[in-house]
Amino acid sequence: MTVKYVSTRRVPIEKLTPFPGNARRGNVEELRASIRRHGQYRALVVRDMGDGELVILAGNHTSEALTLEGHTAARCEIVTCDDDEALRINLADNRLSDLGEYDDVSLVDQLSQLAGDLEGIGYTADDLHRLMTGTKPSTAEPPDEFPKVDEGIAVDYGCPRCGYEWSGNPKPTAPRKEGSGAGAGPLAG
Repeated sequence: MTVKYVSTRRVPIEKLTPFPGNARRGNVEELRASIRRHGQYRALVVRDMGDGELVILAGNHTSEALTLEGHTAARCEIVTCDDDEALRINLADNRLSDLGEYDDVSLVDQLSQLAGDLEGIGYTADDLHRLMTGTKPSTAEPPDEFPKVDEGIAVDYGCPRCGYEWSGNPKPTAPRKEGSGAGAGPLAG
């Protein structure tokens, strides 16, 4: 069976069922900020099950954000499809935008046009600064052999490869020998 578009209409949110087992964990707070600023500008994609049940295929977190913002209805594109297509739509909606890339120059240009008013778009002033300076936030997990960060001590070390920072005293890899010359200190190895 192929996906068939039925209609676009406002549906009471209480009549919508979230997609069972949706793997995506959306940022509902950012969606709420966007809804407060812009309203609902994109329809939810909802499957008509044929028995009156309406299941959200795309827009599960938007539906949650609308509810939290006090909305009682959502604009929905109603479709019919089989279970396989429903799962594929949900997975595709959750993943495909992740596979895209940004043209950072164009993004900086667009963000700069907002004159600092970044409310409801998911970007912060720090994001804009990083884009403009070419710095990247560290999202990498440290290798297992890295020591844990002691928040009570100022950061002393940083990995140039992944950006992970840690503090504490370095552990020598070999005992220091008297008179062994340069390179025999506690960081030799």
